[in-house]
Amino acid sequence: MTVGDFEHKNQPRWSEYERLVEGMEKGKPGAEAGQLPRRFRELCVDLSLAEYRMYGERLTEQLNAQVIRGYEMLYRNRRGGWLMAAEFVLAGFPQAVRREWRLFGLCNAVFWLPFFAVMLSATYDIQWVQAILGADGMAAMDQMYGGKEDQIAHLRSEYGSNFMMFCHYIRNNVGIDFRTFAGGMAAGLGSLFFLFFNGLFMGAAAGYVNHACNPESFWTFVSGHSSLELLGMAVAGMAGMRLGLALLSPGRLPRVRALAEAARLALPLILGAALMTTLAAVVEGFWSAQLLPSALKYGVGLGGWICHIAYFTLAGRRVTYAP
Repeated sequence: MTVGDFEHKNQPRWSEYERLVEGMEKGKPGAEAGQLPRRFRELCVDLSLAEYRMYGERLTEQLNAQVIRGYEMLYRNRRGGWLMAAEFVLAGFPQAVRREWRLFGLCNAVFWLPFFAVMLSATYDIQWVQAILGADGMAAMDQMYGGKEDQIAHLRSEYGSNFMMFCHYIRNNVGIDFRTFAGGMAAGLGSLFFLFFNGLFMGAAAGYVNHACNPESFWTFVSGHSSLELLGMAVAGMAGMRLGLALLSPGRLPRVRALAEAARLALPLILGAALMTTLAAVVEGFWSAQLLPSALKYGVGLGGWICHIAYFTLAGRRVTYAP
């Protein structure tokens, strides 16, 4: 079959295909839009035949251009940005956490075990806590958590406004999460180190406040944002550990390819951690330091933990998420 015969035979199908694609490009697909997948497959076969039979560059480029147009109409993600974000929050992120439930348990254990160990040690021997905080750390705890009024006065003099507090906390929290995530490139040891270190330091802070300051001013301040901030840090550690494990045990894949695959799996985790960290900074800057009843603040904090447990356990279980 000559190139002329090939074009003459298939031109009606190509014209119909082009009409369907143009209709979808203009946002007016019409009643026959359902035929596009079949016409697309037929055109792909025609392109393969044209290349195999060497019908010339003109025809193959023309068919290839039409294939690309059809592919974009059939497979491009037409969901809006807000819809994609909602699908990620409601399904993609909790599904990603559940897929890595072993890492979730490991990262939380590495943080919470030293946290409670050091915090409870203050009841029996305050020297461990003092050694971890140092003189400057204890002075900062005394100034910040001497009482509710002292706390508000200190925050106002330090940052000036709720927005500036938000900016400070998001810079601080993002820095912690970034180091925890990036530490995964040290074969996962960096992520474990930063989780362990933060568990020690935060446990020491809590233990010192319980021993020497006003515990109510501390716990009412941290309760509202604690679930967002601490679970977000653990999720950042999970993302880092996923990279570290790919470096340690690439399996049958080349190490670079295994790292690329691990990065794909870690991406929803670090995006979710970033979202949680941002929300934690919002709560910390605009809610945590407000003079509100302690029972209300404790209730909000407890509600946050319950909601997060339910979210990571149940959200997205009946949804197939395709990023």
